[in-house]
Amino acid sequence: MKTIFIKKSEVERKWYRVDAHGKVLGRMAVVIASYLRGKHKPIFTPNVDAGDFIIVVNAEKLVLTANKLQQKMYYHHTGYIGNLKTESAKDRIKRSPETMIRDAVWGMLPKNRLGRALIKKLKVYRGAEHPHAAQQPETLNLS
Repeated sequence: MKTIFIKKSEVERKWYRVDAHGKVLGRMAVVIASYLRGKHKPIFTPNVDAGDFIIVVNAEKLVLTANKLQQKMYYHHTGYIGNLKTESAKDRIKRSPETMIRDAVWGMLPKNRLGRALIKKLKVYRGAEHPHAAQQPETLNLS
């Protein structure tokens, strides 16, 4: 039996829609990262972008467990001496819940040019509306 390695031109991509309303951030990010990589397909090859597109809606309604809403901190350094910026999860979910989801998924993807190509297939929107209706995305059930 021969091992088959898929080529980039042979990949068939689908679009999936995820509703983040009431979903736990980390558990949702694990499934999204798996679908972006293509691990749910029998043709999965680690060095090929064989994943699908993911649309996340209702990003502002995601949930964090335990006391993470108050205790979890996000750090960003501007590049200047002494300019380490901190922001709590409570403030970040108000300001930009899209980046919260994108950062959680990015932490689960490879940190190379493949990972940078994969994260571009993730589309996150704050509300229930998205501009990708023409792609006819399937609803991905995370429960």
